[in-house]
Amino acid sequence: MDEYNCFVDWDKMDVTVQSQDAKDLTCTEFQELKQLARQGYWAKNHSLRAKVYQKLISNIPCRTVTPDANVYRDIVLKIVGKRNSSSLPLPEFVDDSLVPTYCLNAEGIGAVRKIILCIANQFPDISFCPALPSVVALLLHYSKDEAECFEQVCRILACNDPSKRLVDQTFLAFESSCMTFGDLVNKYCQAAHKLMVAVSEDVLEVYSDWQRWLFGELPMVYIARVFDVFLVEGYKVLYRVALAILKFFHKVRAGQPMESDSVQQDIRAFVRDIAKSVSPERLLEKAFAIRLFSRKEIQLLQMANEKALQQKGITVKQKRQNVHLAVHAENFKSEIVSVKEMRDIWSWIPERFALCQPRLLFTTLEHGCSLSRFYSHSEGHEPTLLLIKTTAKEVCGAYLSTDWSERRRGGNKLSFFGTGECFVFRLQPEVERYEWVIIKHPELAMSGSEPENHVSPASSTLSSSSVPSDPSDRLSPFLSARHFNLPSKTASMFMAGSSECIIIGGGDGQALYLDADLNHGRTSHCNTFNNQPLCSESFQISVLEVWGFRD
Repeated sequence: MDEYNCFVDWDKMDVTVQSQDAKDLTCTEFQELKQLARQGYWAKNHSLRAKVYQKLISNIPCRTVTPDANVYRDIVLKIVGKRNSSSLPLPEFVDDSLVPTYCLNAEGIGAVRKIILCIANQFPDISFCPALPSVVALLLHYSKDEAECFEQVCRILACNDPSKRLVDQTFLAFESSCMTFGDLVNKYCQAAHKLMVAVSEDVLEVYSDWQRWLFGELPMVYIARVFDVFLVEGYKVLYRVALAILKFFHKVRAGQPMESDSVQQDIRAFVRDIAKSVSPERLLEKAFAIRLFSRKEIQLLQMANEKALQQKGITVKQKRQNVHLAVHAENFKSEIVSVKEMRDIWSWIPERFALCQPRLLFTTLEHGCSLSRFYSHSEGHEPTLLLIKTTAKEVCGAYLSTDWSERRRGGNKLSFFGTGECFVFRLQPEVERYEWVIIKHPELAMSGSEPENHVSPASSTLSSSSVPSDPSDRLSPFLSARHFNLPSKTASMFMAGSSECIIIGGGDGQALYLDADLNHGRTSHCNTFNNQPLCSESFQISVLEVWGFRD
């Protein structure tokens, strides 16, 4: 262990890694490496972890010309000179990030700054990389010298495998990852998300801290365990662990008053002191218990968020728009919901659309109760928001991810379409958002005028010509089913429309059905989780509104 301890303050280090023996790692199969990483196999011995890191990082596919240890030795004196390393200024792209010391000694703390400055010299294309100080500081614990640490970090930064995302190096990539994390929280941590909405003016501002929780606030023993798995499995692991942190924060702090005026500060403090609540093993166990989207789906969601930011012109760091207040009180008027209620709905929608303003497209008070008029005003807009107020003063609605013009694919038949981002919700008498489910029983919606054999799910297989050439337009089946050649078993069944009726599949067994005259509706409810129904089983519509999203 002597060759890897020159930067380590062993008084701060976990003593268990000094004494436990572990065999050398000989496996190369991904599944076995994945299992060993999750189990913490090389976390038991400092020297073994150093060797494993070296092996894993050396296998990262990189650019042809990637700076190595010899480059560092050549440039470090020219860049650093005789300046005191502990006071060296950091490049702007780390964005005043925390420079964690973890278990480094004084020499190691100074070396972190030297290495970062040399990396900045060799990677002029990096414009925003707040995780870099933490990555350098962590790897320095497991490096023989500064040059070796420099080379390992450079290989991570120079990875050229398009399917292997490692560290964000631009503001666009970072900001889109924050939006993606917000989308994942909205789906997988709904209780925590509800708390964030209640205590924070800008939810995305809170979620933009997610990388700081990992690369800055997490104690050494935790981030090292996360990094073990990250080097094997990639970026998705970071989302998993951040979601687990938020789940534990909500569990520990639920019902307790905030310790400061800022939930951001409270989460940071919780993560710094996470050892009081959760062990590293329990944190990872929770992280891997989350049934997350596939790596491809997350990548495509991130691409969609990047595209939304580019369309808004948000590609470099700037003063953040208060996304949660995107619904401006002076420009918003609805006969169904208040500004506050619309802001609550806005906190549920995908982050890339939360950048937009609501725009009223259709209201029965102005346009009448005609289904054909409903379609004519709604078509050409994607996504849309449906709001309904009943004569019993119940208020419910649905977020609809797909253009209603898709219904024409089935001709005169009742055709199903839409994506997994659809959801239904209730605002009155109580607020409840229902996670989506596929419409499993379309026959529930059949009226006497619509024979059963006219029910036709969305197309079984889309033609290859429908797949756009631009990969940034290509969304996952969760996001946009029409962009993929899908077999019938994965055909989307979240929305349905014909000249006779509208059906919207909700979550937890909820489904909403509206008659052609838009005066009457009904719901089906399977009591999957004993949730309250969306609204009365049969209801009269007082007002119906459709809202679009304006840039």
